[in-house]
Amino acid sequence: MVSAGDGRTRQDRGTTPRRGDAERNIAAILTAAFDVLSTDPAATMADVARAAGVGRVTLYAHFSSRAELLQALVQQALEETRQLLEDALAVDRPADQVLAGIIHTSWRTLDRHRRIRRVALAELGSEWVAGQHDQVFLRLTDLLARGRDQGVFRSDLPLSWMTTTVYGLLHAAADEVDTGRVSSADAPHLIISSLLPALAG
Repeated sequence: MVSAGDGRTRQDRGTTPRRGDAERNIAAILTAAFDVLSTDPAATMADVARAAGVGRVTLYAHFSSRAELLQALVQQALEETRQLLEDALAVDRPADQVLAGIIHTSWRTLDRHRRIRRVALAELGSEWVAGQHDQVFLRLTDLLARGRDQGVFRSDLPLSWMTTTVYGLLHAAADEVDTGRVSSADAPHLIISSLLPALAG
C-alpha cells in the first residue's frame, strides 16, 4: 500500500475526514432528536433528520430505527450522570453531604431529560430503561457503602435496597413533576428531605 509520507497510508488519510463527518453527524442527530422529541414525542425520524440538517439515508446509517435513537439518548443521559457520580466520589466529604450534592446535580440531568424519559419508558419499556442504570447503580452503591463505613448511613438495610430507594425517589419525583403536583424547583429539596432521614445511621 502506498504511504502518504506522514506514517499514514492514503487510505488512512481518506478515512479520517469521513470518521470526523460521521461523528459530527451523530452529534447533530442526537442534539436534534433531543430537541424534537422533547417538544413532540410523536415526532418522526424524518422530523429528526430535517432538524439535524441531514438526509434520511444518513440518519438511518447511524440509527436504524426510532428505538435505537431513543436508546442512544437514554445512554447519553446516563453517561452524563455516571460522570457526575465519578466526580462526586472523588470528593473527600461525608457521604451524606456528597449524596445531597448528587441529588441536586442528578436532578438537573433527569429534569432536562424528563420528556425523553417518558417517551423511552413508553416505547422501550421500564425494564430496559432500568437495566441501563447498572454503572450508575454501582457508583451509587459505592457511595452508600462509604457512608455506612463513616457511620452516617444505616447498616441494617441491604445496600441494594438503599440504592433502589435513591433511584426510586428520583424517578418518582420526575413522575410528580410530570403530573404538575410538584414543581421542578421543589423536587431536589423534597427528595433530600425524604431520603437522608430514611438512610441516616
